[in-house]
Amino acid sequence: MRYTLSGLYGITDPTLMPTLDQMLIQVERSLMGGATLIQYRDKSPDSEKRLSEASALNHLCQRYAVPLIINDDVALAETVAAAGVHLGQSDGNIKDARTRLGPNAIIGVTCHDSLALAEKAALDGADYVAFGAFFPSKTKPHAKAAPLELIHSAKEKLTLPIVAIGGISVDNANKIIAAGADMVAVIHALYAQNDIEATAQHFHQQFNN
Repeated sequence: MRYTLSGLYGITDPTLMPTLDQMLIQVERSLMGGATLIQYRDKSPDSEKRLSEASALNHLCQRYAVPLIINDDVALAETVAAAGVHLGQSDGNIKDARTRLGPNAIIGVTCHDSLALAEKAALDGADYVAFGAFFPSKTKPHAKAAPLELIHSAKEKLTLPIVAIGGISVDNANKIIAAGADMVAVIHALYAQNDIEATAQHFHQQFNN
């Protein structure tokens, strides 16, 4: 299945979701609010835990016809038949991931603040590129800042969807969207909120204004 990559991109966090049940409840609330892409992100060395969580999360996302992608782990994405994978700059090769996951898999790539990395990812067959951090981030507090102008430049050079990440909230997402980002990727500003569904709706509405 091919998906349109636009809108709210929710990323899981094991600190905010310490149990599988909590993860499923919180992610489902974001899906009910309009999240259009979910990423399972867990750096734990516990492979059984990660397999169990990714599998359950994939079943949930399939019920909502929303793709689940796996952070950094092509083998796990392949095992649970997820929709794709997100690769950091040191997390593997786009072409190898494509070979393992198939032509319809979603393969996203972290490009930090570098248009050159994004152009290379596009040439290698990525389905989207992710830039950031655009604002101070709780997840990666030492991430190098990316300027909003980078989104403008990327829109001129690339035809791929552009994901913005890093400190994005309901209050500043409009700046990112106005700059041309196709998706905003959010962790704390979504999953640390008291009303996740309403927060997701607020993000979703900004793409439709």
